[in-house]
Amino acid sequence: MTNEDRLIEIETKIAFQEDLVQELNKIVYEQQRKIDRLEALCNSLVDHIKDLSMAVAEGNVAGSAASERPPHY
Repeated sequence: MTNEDRLIEIETKIAFQEDLVQELNKIVYEQQRKIDRLEALCNSLVDHIKDLSMAVAEGNVAGSAASERPPHY
């Protein structure tokens, strides 16, 4: 194998690695966007649960779910 052949092989490998790195960067970016959306959703749910807990503690909720009859009765 000549030096020129080796150089071509190395350049080819580098080109494939650059493509792979770009593809992996896209995947990481999309995953981070999903994580950010899920964190926002979790924070929203936590806030909602806190609001409901405060409403129950203050007696602002009409009746409790345990004392209500199911709708099929």
